[in-house]
Amino acid sequence: MASLISCPHCGTRAKEEFFIRGDATPVRPAPLAADEAWNNYVHVRANPRGRIREHWQHVAGCRRWLVVERDNFTHEVFSVSDAAAGRGGER
Repeated sequence: MASLISCPHCGTRAKEEFFIRGDATPVRPAPLAADEAWNNYVHVRANPRGRIREHWQHVAGCRRWLVVERDNFTHEVFSVSDAAAGRGGER
């Protein structure tokens, strides 16, 4: 059975229509933040097992950036939202 993602703009589609960018939880430091803050933002990532939030782009559809909440072990998708709605702009 194929994994499906429900794009809020295009409807339910196969995951192969999407490109995954990665973790949607890191917060970008201020431009003049300490080097350590930038190092952590760019290079340090947790690798949790279970429910996570990730950025995905619907490349074969509307091309919008989405935030997908899913389980990275079972691949169950819990929610999908437009990334622009939560961040005030597109990624």
